[in-house]
Amino acid sequence: MNQDQLIKGCIQQNSKAQEELYNRYKANLFGLSLKYCSNETEAEDNLHNAFIEIFTNIKNFNAKGTFEGWIKRITINKAIDSYKRTYKITALENDYYEEIIVEDLEIDLSLDFLLSIIQELPNQYRIVFNLYELDDYSHQEIAQMLSISEGTSKSNLHRAKLLLKEKITSKINSINNLSNGK
Repeated sequence: MNQDQLIKGCIQQNSKAQEELYNRYKANLFGLSLKYCSNETEAEDNLHNAFIEIFTNIKNFNAKGTFEGWIKRITINKAIDSYKRTYKITALENDYYEEIIVEDLEIDLSLDFLLSIIQELPNQYRIVFNLYELDDYSHQEIAQMLSISEGTSKSNLHRAKLLLKEKITSKINSINNLSNGK
């Protein structure tokens, strides 16, 4: 089935169309859920909740944007809603931000390593980092989504970058120590 047929079938609650839609998008949406959830179990719950929302509201998809964009937004929003019910996002004491620069070094860091250190960030930092850096939301949009101020969004992004820089620097130092025989 093509995408239009899938959508039409899901609107008609055709179980074959729903199954095909689920199978077509589950891997990508699970990966997206992992970016915003603390662990795989939360990501699986989020994926489940996102598909319920998708199937419930597919009749409202208006094709102004892409279908993939629409289901991704639902998945992200479900993760953020769950996070907001569970945790309180707090602001930092100051509004001092500096540019974080990781020096251009001749070292290969695997994508798995980079994703794992992003996943290790405290929840509020990870969510803001992912929304801003990986999904191109503005601080204004993030503030609205998370019910925080733009300053808090900027602070959380800054802190996330500091923590990531520390972890990357530590990894680089350990690699350098190994290669130097230390």
